[in-house]
Amino acid sequence: MGVLIVESSRVSTHTEEIFVENDLKDNKKKKRRSRKSKQTSSVCSSVSEVCMDASSLPGDNTSSHHVVPNGHHQLPKVFNTPSCHVTSNGHHQLPKEYDAGLISMPLMHAKEQTVDGNVQNQHSVLHEIKEVIFSKSVPESAVNEDPLGPVLIARPVDCYPRRKCYPPHWSAEAVNKALEKGELLRALFHVNAHNRLEAYCKVDGVQTDVLISGVVAQNRAIEGDIVAIVIDPPSLWPRMKGLNETVNNSASHANSHEASTHVQDCSRGKSKLDLDCEYVLPSDNMVFPENGAHQNDESSCGAMSDNGCVNRVLDNGCQPSISDYASPFSADAYDSMSSLEKLCALISLYPSKRPTGRVVAVVERSPRRDNVVGFLSVKQWIYSRESKKNNPRKNKHQSDHGYILLTPTDPKFTKMMVPVRKLPGSIKKRLEAGDSTIESDLVAARIADWAEECYIPDARVIHIFGRGSDVEAQLAAILFENAIDASEFSPEVLSCLPPIPWEIPQEELQSRRDLRNLCIFTIDPASASDLDDALSVERLSDGVFRVGVHIADVSFFVLPDTALDIDAQIRSTSVYLLRSKLPMLPSALSDNLASLNPGEDRLAFSVFWDINSAGEVLDRWIGRTIIRSCSKLSYEHAQEIIDEAFDLQDSSQSIEHWPKLYGHFEWCDVVKSVKSLHEIAKNLRGNRFKDGALSLESPKVVFLFDEEGMPYDSVLSGRRDSNFLVEEFMLLANRTAAEVITRAYPSCALLRRHPEPNVRKLRDFETFCNKHGLKMDISSSSHLHHSLEHVRGELKNDSVLFDILMSYAARPMQLASYFCSGDMKDISDCSHYALAVPLYTHFTSPLRRYPDIVVHRTLAAAIEAEDIYLKGKRKLGKITEQETLTRCFTGMCFDKVEIESIEAQEALSTAASKHRVPGAETLADVAAHCNEKKLATRHVKDATDKLYMWVLLKKKEILYSEARVLGLGPKFMSIYIPKLAIERRIYYDEVEGLTVEWLDTTSTLVLSQSTHKRTSRRSSPGKCRTLEEVALIVNPADLELEMSFSGHIGGENGEESQRCVGISEIMNKDPAFFPLTVHLLSTIPIALHAVGGDDGPLDIVARLYVGSYLH
Repeated sequence: MGVLIVESSRVSTHTEEIFVENDLKDNKKKKRRSRKSKQTSSVCSSVSEVCMDASSLPGDNTSSHHVVPNGHHQLPKVFNTPSCHVTSNGHHQLPKEYDAGLISMPLMHAKEQTVDGNVQNQHSVLHEIKEVIFSKSVPESAVNEDPLGPVLIARPVDCYPRRKCYPPHWSAEAVNKALEKGELLRALFHVNAHNRLEAYCKVDGVQTDVLISGVVAQNRAIEGDIVAIVIDPPSLWPRMKGLNETVNNSASHANSHEASTHVQDCSRGKSKLDLDCEYVLPSDNMVFPENGAHQNDESSCGAMSDNGCVNRVLDNGCQPSISDYASPFSADAYDSMSSLEKLCALISLYPSKRPTGRVVAVVERSPRRDNVVGFLSVKQWIYSRESKKNNPRKNKHQSDHGYILLTPTDPKFTKMMVPVRKLPGSIKKRLEAGDSTIESDLVAARIADWAEECYIPDARVIHIFGRGSDVEAQLAAILFENAIDASEFSPEVLSCLPPIPWEIPQEELQSRRDLRNLCIFTIDPASASDLDDALSVERLSDGVFRVGVHIADVSFFVLPDTALDIDAQIRSTSVYLLRSKLPMLPSALSDNLASLNPGEDRLAFSVFWDINSAGEVLDRWIGRTIIRSCSKLSYEHAQEIIDEAFDLQDSSQSIEHWPKLYGHFEWCDVVKSVKSLHEIAKNLRGNRFKDGALSLESPKVVFLFDEEGMPYDSVLSGRRDSNFLVEEFMLLANRTAAEVITRAYPSCALLRRHPEPNVRKLRDFETFCNKHGLKMDISSSSHLHHSLEHVRGELKNDSVLFDILMSYAARPMQLASYFCSGDMKDISDCSHYALAVPLYTHFTSPLRRYPDIVVHRTLAAAIEAEDIYLKGKRKLGKITEQETLTRCFTGMCFDKVEIESIEAQEALSTAASKHRVPGAETLADVAAHCNEKKLATRHVKDATDKLYMWVLLKKKEILYSEARVLGLGPKFMSIYIPKLAIERRIYYDEVEGLTVEWLDTTSTLVLSQSTHKRTSRRSSPGKCRTLEEVALIVNPADLELEMSFSGHIGGENGEESQRCVGISEIMNKDPAFFPLTVHLLSTIPIALHAVGGDDGPLDIVARLYVGSYLH
């Protein structure tokens, strides 16, 4: 039985109730709690609203197994309040729709520090609250003690004016004017997944991201929002540390949106590259701290700087900005600068400091606001409803009143309140039936509102995915969270497809070059069904080869502005879920009509190059063709040919183990072609790296699935020569297409750029390498590549350390992105850093990428304009028939004067109208949308990999492995698990039975087991963890007994998994022993296990694996 504390009001007798549920104790403790609550009733009578947020309470939905919890909200200071009376602190204000209902709110201790230990970050606010709570001389123990039962607090509504938790957003008109004048900065808002109090804003043109510290400064911005920010004076900027320093409890992952890894595109089920050495977002399971592996308190986002609070308010009530800063520049020069110029100048002046700021408005709302996934906490509401049934005075309230807490699975999102009356009918019925299993279901929600008076946002539940432990429910949630369209194609879309069977129209046979007698074949993963590229090679003379790349002519079927085209543009890309795919185009087109299936006549775009033995391109031709592939090779087939493992004399081998061969070709023709292409590709690859290209490739995790589609093991897999063979020619084709369309349409070509890396982070990486005796030259992409290759040789006996270095080298890299050529004033801004080429685009995968279709249309227009122009000149007698063969638009020779002539421009305009080449403004919108979808697809892949890794570890219960220490500090360490290619953190501060000794001078950690309990704690009792949460401790005697009976752990497919270098082979590892001494990059044994599912977000938790005879 709980305690009812009534707040009196002269204005209104209408009351609302806040219900906080905790684990029920015995009746004796309940009575003691009731007596203590009488002492606090006088305090509560003066409290209008004190609402709190926490994530680790008995009544909350957070799993107790999580060793690495996320950061909590900082209670904001109140704006526009005359005093520090508690009635002015409107934290967690109830939404406006609130009406005499129940609200489920977790409890936070006033003295509790954040998970990352950022006490300073919240000290001033918590101190105010603490002072008010204790102002009535209530014993501290009475307030801090956890409630022994549910507490009902009835309070008046509207008896006082609503108090604001956040400053109001600027109006759209004021923001636009300030942005035009350069008084505000437009930035992309990203939240630190390890500590939600930390957010970083990426400002175009600024190398260093701006720190937004605390919920008040973040001012209701959501992950992915475009915001307007003001910058604080440098006196408020915290000091920034890099890779060569040590980590602490608040090391940040805030620039994870910039962190990047060179990855192969495993999409389309093909494991093919996107073919531009993409640098994309790492998954959540590959987390590197913001400033590298090491960072101290002063560089943490949530921490205060030594010289004051980031959110400090001036005496006049206004917060300072860089406009108020007494700059070292001349007054006239500084005043004439825009905020962007001031920020860049001050960053240069204070390179060791992290700029800070605050959000004043949300310019563009993130799509993530409509795609929230989480768990509902309903036990509080159900308990309250049952208590009302037994209380006639309360039973008069309607059952659908009140609020339920929604906890998002993404730690970047705050908790949210969901009105019960706005819940879907299916959930309401289960609530009324008292079904508490709702808490195990994943739900989809959207943010409805976040007013200034509300500490957390108001949300609406859309639908239920299913139980959190169900793989299909998790996959559906992943797609929803990333706004991936998983619906079937509409009848309007399907009506745009030609009838099947389909034959090539006669006009296409007459207008295209016929290549059906050429030996052309595809090389793809064995499981691929959408074949959009093929290869051919012919030997000419004097060591010259004519190499052909043939790409499916998808633009012939996908006509502009049709329902098929609009749907493809919206989807933008195919999405691959390891075991299935969501195609961008209907399967009748992507797997049949347009796919370059063997033995079928197909339409294509073909590019031919004449290449000599040195890998130099002598000439080229581009045009629309008709081809017929003679075979569908897999990468494994091509690799066997390269390794000369394919026996031409064994005819039965080609029949039993190799694909069918079509046409008049023999296997000797295919084998000869593959070998020739391999030699040419090696020359092209060598030349590319000599010209400055950079590769940051590392092994990837590949899952092995059983017959039911569930993972039973995983292996690390790297790319081989057959992969590089295809990659080189696709890269060359993309470069050629980019050059042609930019020549023809310089203001409306869809290109792809990769900016230069973040200089500061690159220097941090250089310092890290130098500290460990590894010489690194970062002056250019070419020097960086050659330095890494040299280090590879030095670390040939330590491949794990080299993989770690490759991951660190990828961190400074920025994202590659699509753009319209007309948007770039300087041609140097169009370049691709990793490939070291001035122009690049995507042309080779039109079956699964919409930008490739746009490029095809532009290329078709350029080819047709060239034909029109040359025919016109020949008709006028200006050129001969032989000169007509010289392609002035698409060939190697480029005459700028000729292409800018009136005749050429008229031809280009006519062709552009016919092929519906989009204008610059439309193209910019297409590029932006495709960038969003490509990033979302990357997130889907990362989340899917994490899901299957979770399923795999859930089956194995505990996985013992070795890990390398990436970051080390007095409160936690970051570790890298090589066999799984993931990073995790282990927190060891405030642990019962564990003594932590940190030697700062040598960056050494010593962990010892203590037999006595700690008497002094810096955090609250609820935050002090047990030793078992940090370490899996075994008795060596018991371990020896277990090992004698242990067998191979591989599940039902154990026999097959023995043939793979998978995680099944790293199950048995010897434990470490206390005292455990840890250095940076040292190897330690760990235990991994999967948590969450039905009781919270999926996660993989790492613990130290330690042996102790005291256990």
